[in-house]
Amino acid sequence: MDTEAQPTERDRSSRPSASEGTTSEAAGPEDRSRFALVSRLSSWIPGGRITLTLLVCLLFLLLLSTFVLRPFQIPSGSMEQGLRIGDRVLVNKLAYRFGAVPQRGDIVVFDGTGYFGHADYIKRVVGVGGDRVVCCDREGRIQVNGRPVDESGFLYPGDSPSAVPFDVVVPDGTLFVLGDHRSDSSDSRDHLGSPGGGMIPVGDVIGRADWIIWPFGHVTGLHRPDAYARVPAGRAGAHG
Repeated sequence: MDTEAQPTERDRSSRPSASEGTTSEAAGPEDRSRFALVSRLSSWIPGGRITLTLLVCLLFLLLLSTFVLRPFQIPSGSMEQGLRIGDRVLVNKLAYRFGAVPQRGDIVVFDGTGYFGHADYIKRVVGVGGDRVVCCDREGRIQVNGRPVDESGFLYPGDSPSAVPFDVVVPDGTLFVLGDHRSDSSDSRDHLGSPGGGMIPVGDVIGRADWIIWPFGHVTGLHRPDAYARVPAGRAGAHG
């Protein structure tokens, strides 16, 4: 005797068919509202969806440039030979946020208004707050906190660390910056007698140059050199 229950007509009619089981769910109210909003905006803008897509992309790039990354074109030869005139670098504007601060050896872009001139500049950080930076020792090297720094890895070939002698203590919250092409760079050395003593407030730093992005043949990452790795910490509470 067959004990398996036989399906009734009601059972058969209530079961979904194979094709029904594979169909996707209908769009929910939120999806329909989103599609309706996009369609409405597209109808208001000349060019429709293409123009709307371009505007969204432009807004995204604007926000990215304002808060995260910013391209910067090298205006002079002061950072040769690593950075050449016309090179474009990508500046990381988040590098010194959330408690991080510039380090010796970093290449930074900063607003020079009131210190260097009414423009943005790009230089290498040689001294941070509390450091004593001296040029030069008997072997012609810059010393930071009594430790000589071997700059041969980035200094422009044939240049000396500085033709101008100096002995400075960097005040807290500021930076002492130099160009890699010392004989062709206007930097902290040239403004020692100016307001601020040639020091750049950390708050005026726009960001750290992390990449060369143009031209394609010169694309590379920019890294902090090891030259400053053994420099001891400067004295706390330095004042200019």
